[in-house]
This record gives sequence, C-alpha cells and structure tokens, in this order.
Amino acid sequence: MIRGCGVARPKPWEVDDELWAVLGPLLPKVERRPRHPGRKRHPDRLVFQGILFVLHTGISWKHLPQELGFGSGMTCWRRLAEWTAAGVWPRLHEVLAGRAARRECPGLLPGGRRQLSHPGVKGGANAGRSPVDRGRTGSMHHLITDATGIPLAATLTGGNRNDVTQLIPLLQAVPPVRGKRG
Repeated sequence: MIRGCGVARPKPWEVDDELWAVLGPLLPKVERRPRHPGRKRHPDRLVFQGILFVLHTGISWKHLPQELGFGSGMTCWRRLAEWTAAGVWPRLHEVLAGRAARRECPGLLPGGRRQLSHPGVKGGANAGRSPVDRGRTGSMHHLITDATGIPLAATLTGGNRNDVTQLIPLLQAVPPVRGKRG
C-alpha cells in the first residue's frame, strides 16, 4: 500500500481486465487432444503475469516461485516462445498503437505521442551528427578483470578509440603480482 493514502498500488506484473480483454483474443487457441489429453494447460493469463514477473524482477526462469501461481518458469518460458512464434507481440503492438492513436488509452503513450514505429525523415534541422560516426564525442572506459570479475586495470580514452587498439596499453597497466617467488 502507498503510505498515507490507504490505496493499494497494483504490481507491475498484474494484468487488469482491460488489458486482458485486448491481449486474450490475440493468443493462439490450443485444443486439447481428445484421445490423450494429458495435463490441463495452465491459464494463459497467469502465465502472462509470470512472464511479466520474470521480466520485471530480472530473475531467471528456473527461479520463478511456483507459489505465486504463475506456473513453473519453464512453462512461462515455453509459452513466451510459443506466443513469439505465433506473432502475438507485433499484433498486440498494432492493436495498442491503434487504440492510443484513437485516444482510447490516453495514458498509454507518454507526452501524448500519436505515432509509433514511424521512422523519421533523414536529416532535418535537429538531426545532429551520426552516432555511428568515428568522430563522436564522449569517452570510453576500457577495463580488464580477472576470472572472478575483479578489476585489474582501467583506462579512459576518447569515444572514437577502438577497443582493439587499447588492449596492449591495458595489459601493461596491470600491476605485477607481489610476494615471494615460487
């Protein structure tokens, strides 16, 4: 709950009825085999919430707690692959973009933007320099670590320097190992 308000904030992985009314019909329908039906399929809505939980928290699929009711991590992973192969996500994007353009979902796009996935015209007054240009500004941090990820040496160069050219200076910056010989 939000302190002082007494109103519960929904968790980012919880799917409300409005979103599910849009997403549910886009998911492929899977018929149970009449002869060998097998185990009953876990509900799509709970599996979708499990996918959102993994994406939001960053845990691995195998560590998804089954106590939350989303099914196993492998179930969520397989369903994500199944829905991706069926083209669910581009269709969902089209539907949500269409609803946002018609202002049916005013909070969907920040800043009241009306266009999604429309590439801008090349050039223009506000285009600036190309980000893939070697003349870009900025800096790069070059770092070398041991097998456990502990930094041994670091150098700082301009943003237009290639990593390969900095390998030898970086190796030379690693301090020698001190201690008794042998």
